[in-house]
Amino acid sequence: MSFIATAILAYLLGSIPFGIVMARLFGLGDLRQIGSGNIGATNVLRTGNKLAAFLTLLGDSGKGALAVVIARILVGEQAAGIAGLCAMLGHLYPVFLRFKGGKGVATFLGTLLALSFPAGVLACGTWLLVAVITRYSSLSALIAALMAPIYTAFFYHLHGALLVLMLTALIFYKHRENIMRLKAGTETKIGKKG
Repeated sequence: MSFIATAILAYLLGSIPFGIVMARLFGLGDLRQIGSGNIGATNVLRTGNKLAAFLTLLGDSGKGALAVVIARILVGEQAAGIAGLCAMLGHLYPVFLRFKGGKGVATFLGTLLALSFPAGVLACGTWLLVAVITRYSSLSALIAALMAPIYTAFFYHLHGALLVLMLTALIFYKHRENIMRLKAGTETKIGKKG
């Protein structure tokens, strides 16, 4: 029962759409009608409001980390992994937005930081390095997600790496249109409104 409760609560926590909340708080309009239509921090940044984008990033990453930490403390290490997966699913398919959510990058990184801090730091560093070099948020996310299971296997354990591999698969699935645009050379770079 504790694992079921963990899964449900983590999913609900993950379903909180911080991008939508911040867009409303800052009077930016309906985020789903702006830029890419995505509810994440990158699309909030397209509105030109850096503070709202930063707060969205904190909220989306924080909900993944918080789900893992609370589950670890209250139930145990196995529950931490379940909580991370369910928080991620909540962000991708939130009940509050008719199951149409974001792409999960911030929640993925927050979850990873809480599961294994060194692996999370390396994944964030990978994202940042690729972003600085290419200016593509999507490419940065894909490469960081691809490396994350390797970092997790080294710093955490194999079972954790398998869980992170599942999260990586979700990231790639949600970025399938970005992958097509990257191949076509039409992907929007960080900071551009488009």
